Amino acid sequence: MFTGLIEEIGTVRNIKKTATSVQLTISAKKILADVKQGDSICTNGACLTVTALDSVSFSVDVMAETVRKTNIKNLKPGSKVNLERALCVGDRLGGHMVSGHIDGIGVIKDFKREGISVWVTISTNSDILKYIINKGSITIDGISLTVAYVDDTIFKVSIIPHTAGETTLLDKKPGDIMNLECDIMGKYIEKLMFHKEKEQSVPKKDIDLNFLIENGF
Repeated sequence: MFTGLIEEIGTVRNIKKTATSVQLTISAKKILADVKQGDSICTNGACLTVTALDSVSFSVDVMAETVRKTNIKNLKPGSKVNLERALCVGDRLGGHMVSGHIDGIGVIKDFKREGISVWVTISTNSDILKYIINKGSITIDGISLTVAYVDDTIFKVSIIPHTAGETTLLDKKPGDIMNLECDIMGKYIEKLMFHKEKEQSVPKKDIDLNFLIENGF
């Protein structure tokens, strides 16, 4: 689990691609202090497992499903990525509970400055938007943010200077693809409600003599 509070901006040093997967080597400093092989690092919002590391970089393998679902396919040597180590029990939860499992992608539509902050507008599909609520949480490329506006085609977040300085978000441009993870609570509620409705739609039979005969009694 993660919080969506970015610890460091890393730089993609090397990429090895196969027909179905990608291996990334990422330069970093701060997060390598206590990382070991097998640890999870949230990379642009995707939970990835460290397969190798040295004093200045770490490597991760990215499976085909993650490549399909995320903007990792668009990375190249020199690309900047948001990094966060897995949550330690006892840490303050300054963001929100983030699993690192990407729900889908969105596209940046525009940026608009308002005082010290910058509004970012992102479009995405209805399968993602149905989980996004005004003043709810959203993870964008691994960054925990509060939704400030949502309708049937877009949502907006407002970025303060600290977030701008600690993440890659304002380095992006309109048209760039972003990884999105919705608040997990809505997905669980939807699943439970679906099963409840399904159970209620199945007609219940009374136990009578005919029922017992039909079932071999």
